[in-house]
Amino acid sequence: MGISVQDYARECAEQGLRGDYSQCRSDFTVEQKYDYSTAEQEVWRTLCDRQTKLTQRLAHKSYLDGMAALGLVEKIPDFHEVSEKLHRLSGWEIVAVPGLIPAQPFFDHLANRRFPVTNWLRRREELDYIVEPDMFHDFFGHVPVLSQPAFGDFMQLYGEKAGDYIALGGDEMVTRLYWYTVEYGLMQEPGQPKKAFGAGLMSSFTELQFAVESPDAHHVPFDVETVMRTTYEIDKFQRAYFVLPSFDVLRDSFQTADIAGIIKRWKDAPPLDPAMI
Repeated sequence: MGISVQDYARECAEQGLRGDYSQCRSDFTVEQKYDYSTAEQEVWRTLCDRQTKLTQRLAHKSYLDGMAALGLVEKIPDFHEVSEKLHRLSGWEIVAVPGLIPAQPFFDHLANRRFPVTNWLRRREELDYIVEPDMFHDFFGHVPVLSQPAFGDFMQLYGEKAGDYIALGGDEMVTRLYWYTVEYGLMQEPGQPKKAFGAGLMSSFTELQFAVESPDAHHVPFDVETVMRTTYEIDKFQRAYFVLPSFDVLRDSFQTADIAGIIKRWKDAPPLDPAMI
C-alpha cells in the first residue's frame, strides 16, 4: 500500500519542500488555480525568452516541433488548454501536482498517459538554479517532446513496468534509464548534428550549452544495459551523455530488452563510472 497524501505532505514539510500538498486528491493531483501574479508572469517570460535563444540552436527538432505546436512561451500555460492540444498530438494530457510525488502515483499517471506538472514557479532569484523541479522545468523541459508519439509510448511503457522492475531490486537501475534519457538525453539522427531533448538540459541555461557544444562533454552511444549500469550526477554537470538515434530505438529497446535479466545480472555490482564508459 502506498503512502497517504497526509503522511507524504508531512514528510515534504519536514524536508522544506515548497509545494502545498494540503489540497491533494488521493492521486496527488491538484487544481492548477490559474491565479499567477504579474511578477510570476514576468519570471516565466524571462525564463522562456532566455532559454528559447538556446533551444532554437541546440534542441532536437522533435522538441522544437512540440514547442511550436503547444505554444508554451507567451504566458504561464493553462494546463487544460495544453492538455487539449497535447491529446490531439499523442494522446497525453497534463495533470497539476504540488511538486514531487511518490513513485507509485507517478508511475500510474505515466501508465495512463498523464504527465504530472508542478503548479508553482521559481522566484526571480532562482532563474539559474532551483533544487526542486518547478513548473518551468516540467513544462518547458518535459512537455514538448510528449507531443512525439514514440516518446510518449516509451513514457507509458515506463509507467507500466517501472514498479515491477523496482520490485526486482532494480530501483537505481530503472532511475538511471529515466535520468539519462528523459532528463539528459541527446539525439543524433543519421547525417545530422547532435541535439538535446532531455528536460534537465532544456531547462538549464548552462548545462544545455555544455552538453551539446563543449568538447569536454562525453558523448556515448545509447545502449539500454550500459545506461542502466552507469551512475549519474545530481548537483553538477553529467560526466556522460547518452546519444539516441531516434525515439523509436528508445521505445523498442525498453519494450524488447530483457530488463529483468539485466537487473538480475547487475543489481549487486558496482555501477559504471560515466567518465570511463
